[in-house]
Amino acid sequence: MTKPIASLSLDLDNKWSYMKTHGDAGWESFPSYLDVVVPRFLEFLEQRDLKITVFVVGQDAALEKNHDALASISAAGHEIGNHSFHHEPWLHLYSREQINDELAHAEEHIERVTGERPIGFRGPGFSLSPDVLRVLADRGYQYDCSTFPTFLGPLARLYYFLTARLDEQQKQERKKLFGTMGEGFRPLRPYAWDLNGAVPRIVSVKSEIAAISHQPSAVGRTGLLEIPVTTMPWFKVPMHVSYLLYLDQFSRPLAMTYWRMALTLCRLSGVAPSLLLHPLDFLGRDDDRDLDFFPAMRSPSARKVELVGKVIDEMARHYQIVPMREHAASLGVRCVSTALEPLEMAGAH
Repeated sequence: MTKPIASLSLDLDNKWSYMKTHGDAGWESFPSYLDVVVPRFLEFLEQRDLKITVFVVGQDAALEKNHDALASISAAGHEIGNHSFHHEPWLHLYSREQINDELAHAEEHIERVTGERPIGFRGPGFSLSPDVLRVLADRGYQYDCSTFPTFLGPLARLYYFLTARLDEQQKQERKKLFGTMGEGFRPLRPYAWDLNGAVPRIVSVKSEIAAISHQPSAVGRTGLLEIPVTTMPWFKVPMHVSYLLYLDQFSRPLAMTYWRMALTLCRLSGVAPSLLLHPLDFLGRDDDRDLDFFPAMRSPSARKVELVGKVIDEMARHYQIVPMREHAASLGVRCVSTALEPLEMAGAH
């Protein structure tokens, strides 16, 4: 019997981007842990014969010191996605022109280093706006996966403000980070954004996804496929690996029970999970002590990687794990190879 599809992706946030968001000095020199974490997660995936989508930050691709690590990801057969250039979770505050420049600049460097032009996007910190959606459609992206349907956004924002080193101006510009409780009412299943009107409209019927996702219009395509980051069905609480690692600090059985319950609810509700990984899921206190403001960074890397393995292996028992582009293709959206294809860099720096 064929297993249902589930997708797996990794947001390749680098050390400097976490320091920048946290308000720490020294991020401007772009400290990196890619030379440590990339070989580690590539080996982890190779052991399980898995291909995933890795969302790359353009600024990292622009720096020569990161080129070998980033090139090794696409060389191993993993899909490359766009995670913005500057990795600013307040991307939703950008003007449309700024958004276009941000994406174009990232595309230019990502394609030059990896040989692959992204067809998928995830906003830093799940940042999204109508203008982001329209720019993505205009630039030919086939899917977005920036929505995070949870009611806990305000709590995440409160924790962020309590732990970050921000001045009043920074707090003001970031006051809408992580969204409102209303995000929890967004769908968990993939859907299409209809971009014809003044406000993007959700089209949730599968047959309409394929119909709307590639129709041309005077300003670009009329729609864009959305694959949400999966949260626990009905409860809408986070279930990606970083949260499981937080629970693992208190109890491994608690973390695995939570995960198994989430998978069971996905199966019962017919939700095909789209699971999210982060670099810190593979790094621990023995690798870097500058990021202790992340609770799970107090755990050793071996313990964290062991839990990630148990989580992914449990998922693979029930689902066929694929990259995001294959998840999109299973919904009737045509995802084509983008290796080394030319791209007009309108608005690029």
